[in-house]
Amino acid sequence: MNGWGYALMTLSMLVFWGLVIFAVVVGWRRVGRDERSADRQPRPEEVLAHRFAGGEIDEQEYRQRLQTLREHGRHVPSP
Repeated sequence: MNGWGYALMTLSMLVFWGLVIFAVVVGWRRVGRDERSADRQPRPEEVLAHRFAGGEIDEQEYRQRLQTLREHGRHVPSP
């Protein structure tokens, strides 16, 4: 084996291990993202704020509903 053989072998090993590490990182991030998005449900206050920001409800209705959520939220056990 001459000098080019050693250089090509070294380069191919670097590419191989780089691809292995890349695949592990991408797989790990994808699994973590799927678990977080599946477990988390938006809180009622977040849904209400989103509706207010989108113009579905006005400020008076937003404040009334937010107050209602806060008053009744204390009596409801958390999951």
